Amino acid sequence: MTESKRGWFSRLADGLSRTSKQMSRQVTQVLVARPLDQAQLDALEEMLIEADLGPQAAARITQAFGDQRFGKSSTETEVKEALAQAVAEELIPRQGVFSPLSGPRPFVVLFIGVNGSGKTTTLGKIAADLTGQSARVLIAACDTFRAAAVEQLGVWADRSGADFMSALPDADAAGLAFDALERARAESYDVLLIDTAGRLQNKQGLMDELTKMIRVLHKIDPEAPHEVLLVLDATVGRNALAQEHVFGNAIGVTGIVMTKLDGTARGGVLVPVAQASDSPIKLIGVGEGIEDLQPFDARAFSRSLVGLEEPAYD
Repeated sequence: MTESKRGWFSRLADGLSRTSKQMSRQVTQVLVARPLDQAQLDALEEMLIEADLGPQAAARITQAFGDQRFGKSSTETEVKEALAQAVAEELIPRQGVFSPLSGPRPFVVLFIGVNGSGKTTTLGKIAADLTGQSARVLIAACDTFRAAAVEQLGVWADRSGADFMSALPDADAAGLAFDALERARAESYDVLLIDTAGRLQNKQGLMDELTKMIRVLHKIDPEAPHEVLLVLDATVGRNALAQEHVFGNAIGVTGIVMTKLDGTARGGVLVPVAQASDSPIKLIGVGEGIEDLQPFDARAFSRSLVGLEEPAYD
């Protein structure tokens, strides 16, 4: 994305403020201005679990924190710095890069996730960012079961200057994806963005539809889709882990987008999702604006999570 790092950190900090305020209050009550002992470490671990970081990550972060601070009396800033570093060490190995303009043309991106996760909006924001970089973008509305999703994508296409393909309600989604890729190749588009359905109440039927879509894309380009982004909603908390498990086991996910981090007091859920997934976190969202979807920066996220100022940039 094109926004400066400093402006993005400010929005990230605002978006994670519900989580960071809660954690800051607990940190101050439990850890500041007294020598760190085992009882306080136990309280820290419980606090991290309550923030949805998950028991395994909470235990590792607490251990790393304790190794640095045990027996010491610390200021609030010192505690937060050490805690942010421990969280960052969990996340840095799970940080990925979304770079559709550096790959083959047309670069095909498949968006998957349950209905309501922010999948359609995420696609629209990416389209707007790409066209802002003078890329030729084609959007295919392959969630043919939801008229509202098709209409929403059409609005995003108009807003961003991307071209748009849709089909009649209940049309074959794989057929539309096939036609879209044929058009993208014939008309020299840079990027093809494909929306999909997310009806987990019919899980097997949905997975069959998604795998069929991938098969027909392979008939045109054996490497397509070049990116499969799983969009997860942070406000559902640890249910996002179950969604990652369902999609990750059935579809070849290449990256995760975590949306709506500004809508939860448990923004730490990104940590266990990152640890559980074979796919890296590539983008995160903290608001409704186009600029509120940005590449995942593990260090900046960790500092925002505990209420620290932005890191120093080169």
